[in-house]
Amino acid sequence: MPGIDADARSGAPREHGRSRRHILADAQGIPLAVPLSGGNRSNVALPLLLDAREVSSWMLALGVGIAVTCAGLSLRYKAPVVTSWSTPGAALLATSLSGVSMGQAVGAFVFSAALIMMSGLTGWFARIMGRIPVPLASALLGGVLLEFGTGLFSQMGGSFAVAFPVFVLYLLARRLLPRYAVLIALGGGVIASVLTGGWHLERVRLSLAQPVFTAPEFDWKVLISVGVPLFVVTMASQNLPGVAVLRGSGYEVPVSPVLTWTGTVQAVLAPFGAFGINLAAMTAAICTGEGAHPDRQRRYLAAVWAGVFYLCVGLLGATVASLLTAMPHALVLAVAGVGLLATIEASLASALSDPTSREAAVVTFLATASGVTLLGIGSAFWGLLAGVLTSVIAAVGRRRAAASPPAPAPQPVTAASRTPERTSA
Repeated sequence: MPGIDADARSGAPREHGRSRRHILADAQGIPLAVPLSGGNRSNVALPLLLDAREVSSWMLALGVGIAVTCAGLSLRYKAPVVTSWSTPGAALLATSLSGVSMGQAVGAFVFSAALIMMSGLTGWFARIMGRIPVPLASALLGGVLLEFGTGLFSQMGGSFAVAFPVFVLYLLARRLLPRYAVLIALGGGVIASVLTGGWHLERVRLSLAQPVFTAPEFDWKVLISVGVPLFVVTMASQNLPGVAVLRGSGYEVPVSPVLTWTGTVQAVLAPFGAFGINLAAMTAAICTGEGAHPDRQRRYLAAVWAGVFYLCVGLLGATVASLLTAMPHALVLAVAGVGLLATIEASLASALSDPTSREAAVVTFLATASGVTLLGIGSAFWGLLAGVLTSVIAAVGRRRAAASPPAPAPQPVTAASRTPERTSA
């Protein structure tokens, strides 16, 4: 993804390491990126070839879906149930949709939503996710996000004047104003890119978003390589911490109905671009804190207003899309890099925290980050499969070692044992 060449501007796939990538561009070939923030933490870019109407439709679908689930579930349970789009899921799509048509991508979105909906209806979310060790899920996320982290530094080769200030401002803000670190880095990057003349403000226009319907196509390879990893990443990296935040704040919201509703709304809006709607963690932590309202029984109102805000963003999706067209590509990738640094750090720390699963986590991370494609299935699936295989073999080895009797302790060697006894004449 980092770096735009002639093939990228023409919309043709290009070589990038061992994998092929498509650059999201508008009809004029201008790089176009969809910024997606999960809990106001990070931005990512999706590599589909979309026109401005399709981008605005994606924004509208996500905004409406989050507004409905945020406001509806919060009012239903009188608790700050905050939903968002899946930042890890978007990062997964950015590395898994090469050569995939829009219809096939929508089919994967619907399939992932159906799995989420089924997990809520049947209640097997805890059982299924319990079989995937947390370190492996964290390693999978880290492998998916690695390209975005390295993209920050690769941009310094051609756009040092933009990428380096973003990086430095982020580091300083993390120490002084950590909550606003990404926003401060973005502001500095905007100023730097304006001074270097990288903006195309003539493309910005004020207009409302319009829905664009795409009929889903269900290709089994895409369902396995995109739909299944999207489901796993969304559940493990978004819904799981989202539930933990709610329960850690004392809100015992029933999980299964919440998952059923988020999966249903995502399935309905997927043909319009809603790739993932899930529980938020960081935004939920803000809405469940004292800063949202002194009375914890009234903090659900903060989540309702968050839904209203998302609705406004969705309705202005066309304006947001045109603004993204005007943004320099280096700025998008640099902000994505710094925004995901904390997520990558947390993923690697969780992946390597348990010594018994450390080897499997490393295998998962490396296989996922490799970008390998086998049988038309992307690296996220193979990374998880390689990690599970490593974990199973390691567990069998540990059980065999525990079951085998301990070796007898060697007898101490004494001077008498080394000296042969002398027989009497």
